[in-house]
Amino acid sequence: MEPRSPRRRTAAVVAALTAFTAFTAFTALTATQAQAQVRAQATPAQDVITPATKFYVDPHSKAAKQALVDFQNGDVENAVNMAKLASRPQAEWFTEGTPDEVRSKVSSLVRRARAVGRTPVLVAYNVPGRDCTQYSSGGAASSAAYRQWIDAFAAGIGDSKAVVVVEPDGTALLPKDCGPTVDPTGERTAARIADLAYAVRTLKAKARTAVYLDAGNVQWRPVGEMAQRLLDAGVRYSDGFALNVSNTHPTDDNARYGTWIAKCMWFATEARGDAGSCAGQYYSSAAPNDGVPGNAVSSTDPTTWRWTDAWFDQHVGTPPADELRHFVIDTSRNGLGAWTPEPGKYTGDPEIWCNAPGRGLGPRPTADTGVPLVDAYLWIKIPGESDGSCTRNTGGAIDPEYGIVDPPAGTWWPDQAHTLARNAAPRLTFGR
Repeated sequence: MEPRSPRRRTAAVVAALTAFTAFTAFTALTATQAQAQVRAQATPAQDVITPATKFYVDPHSKAAKQALVDFQNGDVENAVNMAKLASRPQAEWFTEGTPDEVRSKVSSLVRRARAVGRTPVLVAYNVPGRDCTQYSSGGAASSAAYRQWIDAFAAGIGDSKAVVVVEPDGTALLPKDCGPTVDPTGERTAARIADLAYAVRTLKAKARTAVYLDAGNVQWRPVGEMAQRLLDAGVRYSDGFALNVSNTHPTDDNARYGTWIAKCMWFATEARGDAGSCAGQYYSSAAPNDGVPGNAVSSTDPTTWRWTDAWFDQHVGTPPADELRHFVIDTSRNGLGAWTPEPGKYTGDPEIWCNAPGRGLGPRPTADTGVPLVDAYLWIKIPGESDGSCTRNTGGAIDPEYGIVDPPAGTWWPDQAHTLARNAAPRLTFGR
């Protein structure tokens, strides 16, 4: 194929960035237009997310800024990809600040989204002791401080439409999971559960807010354990739960996992069963005993999950659809599925979740999923932000997959953003 001339390359970039500019112009409606839209599009609380919902796109996102940097550097391919990435909705994370600061920032975001008739996706990530003091450590200084922060967060939303994901890893990584000396009395775990329940109830009290409590991912907690943790943490007061945040596991696998959790919670509450007895991705009593732990069920082999489905068919049946909790799935980096390092490369935990190399953007954010219990596919983790300085447990500071010290958690990493966009599956296009 004949190489493209500089003039043709420039024309392609100009065309792409023109389309991107037109998109960002659309998001800058006047206040008068915004007010008219809000009056015309007011909807009941239960309609915060419908298949027709359009999520908010920040015209000043990190990807948008990267598109301009790449263009100025003459990097045509990456400039276009970043412009495409920037045209797609992504969540906004709130991780710190005083109550006044978070109220102001949340209010500003929902106001901008409301002005263009879009629904913003927000992440509340400030629970005390988050991430077991690992890569994303931090959080409020106490439960009292956290609750004041949540009160302010909710006040910032007001009567605007919003989708809130509550505390990624909050239920899957409780203080009791952080090590034998972290919470020997269980006091911190009890406080975490109470804080999450407070956050869910407070945010859901806002009439037009959809709330999803984070529930880890398909390769983490067993179905029954996660179902009980969600129930303890007040999921019944929410719209449901969130899966796969900041992870790469396939969308379909998470959808099956989420459906099992929803049915298990129904089984535990409405059928008065025991959540701990629910089959899951690791075990099913309905499966034949093949002599291997798990009774023929493997978490890494979805073909064996038919035995988990069989258990739910036998013990749960078909619960009323309106009595099952719904969920959302983060597809921001799972287009190529999970990363598996070369066999034998690492003797310790390879941290497959941490800045997994060679991944790609997954299904585009949408509320029209076609899956009964899945309210939306969302890009909750911002594509291009680092997970932290991963070391694959090699004992050094260098990430052997990249040959560098990875940027701190939450830091924009252009190389990762470029890779995710280049490897997107399906192929990345401009949003509308």
